[in-house]
Amino acid sequence: MAEAMKIRAVQQGEVTEIRILLQHPMETGQRRDPKTGNNLPPHFIQTFSLAVNGKTMVNGQMNTSVAKNPVLTFRLKGVKSGDRIQAQWQDNRGDSRTDEALVSAA
Repeated sequence: MAEAMKIRAVQQGEVTEIRILLQHPMETGQRRDPKTGNNLPPHFIQTFSLAVNGKTMVNGQMNTSVAKNPVLTFRLKGVKSGDRIQAQWQDNRGDSRTDEALVSAA
Protein backbone atom coordinates (compact mmCIF):
# COMPACT_ATOMS: atom_id res chain seq x y z
CA MET A 1 0.00 0.00 0.00
CA ALA A 2 1.17 3.51 -0.82
CA GLU A 3 2.32 5.92 1.87
CA ALA A 4 -0.20 8.40 3.24
CA MET A 5 -0.58 11.74 1.51
CA LYS A 6 0.43 14.75 3.55
CA ILE A 7 -2.39 17.27 3.48
CA ARG A 8 -2.22 20.80 4.87
CA ALA A 9 -5.32 22.97 4.66
CA VAL A 10 -5.25 26.44 6.23
CA GLN A 11 -7.96 29.07 6.07
CA GLN A 12 -6.55 32.55 5.49
CA GLY A 13 -9.40 35.05 5.39
CA GLU A 14 -11.79 34.20 2.55
CA VAL A 15 -9.35 31.78 0.92
CA THR A 16 -8.26 28.34 2.09
CA GLU A 17 -4.94 27.04 0.78
CA ILE A 18 -4.72 23.27 0.43
CA ARG A 19 -1.32 21.64 -0.16
CA ILE A 20 -1.05 17.93 -0.80
CA LEU A 21 2.10 15.80 -1.09
CA LEU A 22 1.33 12.66 -3.12
CA GLN A 23 3.96 10.08 -2.20
CA HIS A 24 4.35 8.06 -5.40
CA PRO A 25 7.32 6.99 -7.59
CA MET A 26 5.76 8.36 -10.82
CA GLU A 27 7.89 6.15 -13.09
CA THR A 28 7.59 7.03 -16.81
CA GLY A 29 8.59 3.66 -18.24
CA GLN A 30 11.47 5.26 -20.15
CA ARG A 31 14.25 4.98 -17.56
CA ARG A 32 16.49 1.93 -17.54
CA ASP A 33 17.17 -0.30 -14.56
CA PRO A 34 20.93 0.10 -13.92
CA LYS A 35 21.24 -3.58 -12.93
CA THR A 36 19.47 -5.20 -15.88
CA GLY A 37 19.51 -2.51 -18.56
CA ASN A 38 15.79 -3.09 -19.16
CA ASN A 39 13.25 -0.29 -19.04
CA LEU A 40 11.54 0.13 -15.68
CA PRO A 41 7.80 -0.48 -16.06
CA PRO A 42 5.54 2.59 -16.01
CA HIS A 43 3.98 3.39 -12.63
CA PHE A 44 2.18 6.73 -12.40
CA ILE A 45 -0.94 8.37 -10.99
CA GLN A 46 -3.72 8.55 -13.56
CA THR A 47 -6.59 10.21 -11.69
CA PHE A 48 -6.79 12.60 -8.76
CA SER A 49 -9.75 14.14 -6.95
CA LEU A 50 -10.25 16.56 -4.10
CA ALA A 51 -13.49 16.89 -2.12
CA VAL A 52 -14.60 19.25 0.63
CA ASN A 53 -17.23 17.84 2.99
CA GLY A 54 -18.02 15.17 0.38
CA LYS A 55 -18.48 17.62 -2.52
CA THR A 56 -15.99 17.14 -5.36
CA MET A 57 -14.05 20.35 -6.01
CA VAL A 58 -11.25 19.05 -8.28
CA ASN A 59 -11.28 16.04 -10.56
CA GLY A 60 -8.37 15.55 -12.94
CA GLN A 61 -6.03 13.28 -14.81
CA MET A 62 -2.24 13.00 -14.60
CA ASN A 63 0.33 11.28 -16.77
CA THR A 64 4.00 10.33 -16.90
CA SER A 65 5.24 13.92 -17.17
CA VAL A 66 4.60 14.58 -13.46
CA ALA A 67 7.61 14.33 -11.12
CA LYS A 68 8.10 11.83 -8.31
CA ASN A 69 6.20 12.75 -5.11
CA PRO A 70 4.27 15.66 -6.65
CA VAL A 71 2.96 18.52 -4.52
CA LEU A 72 -0.40 19.98 -5.54
CA THR A 73 -1.68 23.34 -4.26
CA PHE A 74 -5.23 24.63 -4.48
CA ARG A 75 -6.74 27.90 -3.27
CA LEU A 76 -10.49 27.72 -2.66
CA LYS A 77 -13.09 30.22 -1.47
CA GLY A 78 -15.99 29.15 0.72
CA VAL A 79 -14.00 26.54 2.65
CA LYS A 80 -13.74 27.21 6.36
CA SER A 81 -11.99 25.98 9.47
CA GLY A 82 -13.25 22.54 10.52
CA ASP A 83 -14.28 21.46 6.99
CA ARG A 84 -13.16 17.97 5.95
CA ILE A 85 -10.77 17.68 2.98
CA GLN A 86 -10.55 14.34 1.17
CA ALA A 87 -7.90 13.63 -1.48
CA GLN A 88 -7.86 10.49 -3.60
CA TRP A 89 -5.71 9.09 -6.42
CA GLN A 90 -5.54 5.94 -8.53
CA ASP A 91 -2.53 4.82 -10.57
CA ASN A 92 -2.06 2.81 -13.76
CA ARG A 93 -1.53 -0.41 -11.77
CA GLY A 94 -4.87 -0.14 -10.00
CA ASP A 95 -3.38 1.02 -6.68
CA SER A 96 -5.24 3.83 -4.96
CA ARG A 97 -5.05 5.96 -1.86
CA THR A 98 -7.54 8.16 0.00
CA ASP A 99 -6.63 10.46 2.87
CA GLU A 100 -8.46 13.15 4.84
CA ALA A 101 -7.62 16.23 6.87
CA LEU A 102 -9.49 19.05 8.57
CA VAL A 103 -9.08 22.69 7.61
CA SER A 104 -7.39 24.72 10.33
CA ALA A 105 -7.41 28.46 10.99
CA ALA A 106 -4.25 30.44 10.21
